[in-house]
Amino acid sequence: MDVTNQDCELACRELLERFFADHHNAALQKRALKALRFLAAGDKPLAGKPAGWAAGIIYAVANRDRQACGVPGLLNSDFEAFFGVSMGTIRKRAAQIEELLDW
Repeated sequence: MDVTNQDCELACRELLERFFADHHNAALQKRALKALRFLAAGDKPLAGKPAGWAAGIIYAVANRDRQACGVPGLLNSDFEAFFGVSMGTIRKRAAQIEELLDW
């Protein structure tokens, strides 16, 4: 069964809501949800685990327009553990997101 962008969007939204319930940052949450909407509406399929996409969205938005240095207030190891994906996957998804959103 193929996973659609809509399916991925729903799963990512749940993960983002869970993350921001634990790590409050209203501005980052708003930007992350907006990025998710744009990604889901795009033509490119969001293949792979939704957790990788959700973490990549947060990483990309948190580091937009600056030298990537992680998510503010959170160790990379804690960020990896929360989503159950490696920093390599997170960085890969963040790079894809930047390309897809043409930042």
